[in-house]
Amino acid sequence: MQKILNQAKVIPVVRKANEDNVVPIAEALYAGGISVIEITAETPKVEELIRKVRNSSCDILVGAGTVLDAETARAVITAGAQFLVSPTLNQNAIKMANRYGIPFISGAMTPTEVLTAFEAGAAMVKVFPAGSMGPDYIKNIRGPLPHIPIMATGGIHLDNMVDYLKAGAQAVGVGSQLVAADQLESAEDYQKLTKEAERYIQKSL
Repeated sequence: MQKILNQAKVIPVVRKANEDNVVPIAEALYAGGISVIEITAETPKVEELIRKVRNSSCDILVGAGTVLDAETARAVITAGAQFLVSPTLNQNAIKMANRYGIPFISGAMTPTEVLTAFEAGAAMVKVFPAGSMGPDYIKNIRGPLPHIPIMATGGIHLDNMVDYLKAGAQAVGVGSQLVAADQLESAEDYQKLTKEAERYIQKSL
């Protein structure tokens, strides 16, 4: 699990999914080469969505995003989340994930927050919103903190993704630029999603 997460360069952030489309979304992304998916915790019935993907035949790694506190962390872990992601730094949430042996990707912005998150037990640190700061910010953080794995999220898309990876980000989180869950309806829509996923994967190589 940790190995798959460490090797993933593109992590789709899926918002507004529902019980009908969450598995087709996961299957379409997996068919396009995506190995990891993050379903945000503010999504209605997020625990059920996680269970549906975990119980499907799709072999994608399923995580929960926007995990802001320890209570939410425990709820989504119980539902089957295989990793957790937060846009903010909450040490109690990190501790809860570590208690269950689940990797936690903690949000941070400043170098102090990045180091604090890592020392608290985060497996990776998500610099958010990375798009507001630019790739050079990632490079500058990596200078004094080269041992801390960084994921860049916020404003990342196909045209700037490589800039963040070259700047030292281990992975990028991509939201509605890749997956607009509430706009997926037909088989053709899912085929297009697979093709778009393939473009992201090819560009990340």
